[in-house]
Amino acid sequence: MRNMNDLLRQAQIMQGKLAKLQQELQERTYEAASGGGMVTAVVSGKQELRKLSIDPKALADGDVDMLQDLIMAAVNEAGRIARETAEREMSALSGGIKLPGMF
Repeated sequence: MRNMNDLLRQAQIMQGKLAKLQQELQERTYEAASGGGMVTAVVSGKQELRKLSIDPKALADGDVDMLQDLIMAAVNEAGRIARETAEREMSALSGGIKLPGMF
C-alpha cells in the first residue's frame, strides 16, 4: 500500500508542476515577423493576438493582398511558435508522455 501512496503523491506533484507550467506558458508572449520585418505579430500562449506592427513601407505600393498575406504569415508563425514551445516544454516535464488536454 505504501508504494501506491507514493505513486499517488508523485502523480499529484507532477499534476501541480504541469498546471503551473501551463499557466506560465499561457502568460508568455511569442513574436514572429514576415516580409523582412515589415509586419510583426505578438501572440499570447492562449493564441490571442496581442500586438500587430506594420512598417509604413508595407503600405507604400498599395498592394493590399500582399499586406494581408504578410499579416497572416506573421500571426500564423507566432501561433506556431507558441504551440511548439508549449508542446516541447510540457513534453520535457512529462517525460515525453502525451497528456490529453494539456497542449
